[in-house]
Amino acid sequence: MTPVQKLAGLVVLALLLMVAAAGMTWQVQDWRMGKKLEEQAGLHKDDLAAISNAAAAQARVEQDKRLATERQLAASDQQHTKELSDAQRNQAQLRDRLATADVRLSVLLDATDSASGCDVPAAPGAVGVVHAARRAQLDPAHAQRIIAITDAGDQGLIALRACQAYVRTVAP
Repeated sequence: MTPVQKLAGLVVLALLLMVAAAGMTWQVQDWRMGKKLEEQAGLHKDDLAAISNAAAAQARVEQDKRLATERQLAASDQQHTKELSDAQRNQAQLRDRLATADVRLSVLLDATDSASGCDVPAAPGAVGVVHAARRAQLDPAHAQRIIAITDAGDQGLIALRACQAYVRTVAP
């Protein structure tokens, strides 16, 4: 072998050793970094598990609150529906009694009002027992309209109470 060939062989050998050393360095770096990344991944996984457990617990608490509120609202709705149906039934019975002349609607008259011009006797007659001042009976059609107005008022008050109960239940 000539000295140039020996030199070329030595250069090639040196290059091979450098490539091998660089490869080994990369392999060692890969092992070390892989270990660090694995540790970080484990810590990250533990953190994510803790966060998801806390979020699930919070979701359960919120769902329980929502279900309790829904139960309260359902009970309140049933109560107000019952009140409304009772008021409607009572109004219907009163309207029926007025229509059959079973009951008469009357108003008190002011005995001191000289402008009324109504000559209704103050003393009770033989037909009825009136223990108050002068009274006048209303026409059944007018009585029906008055009962309808009070019915609408009762329904409005019941609806108002239902809305107030809803707001008190829902508002924090």
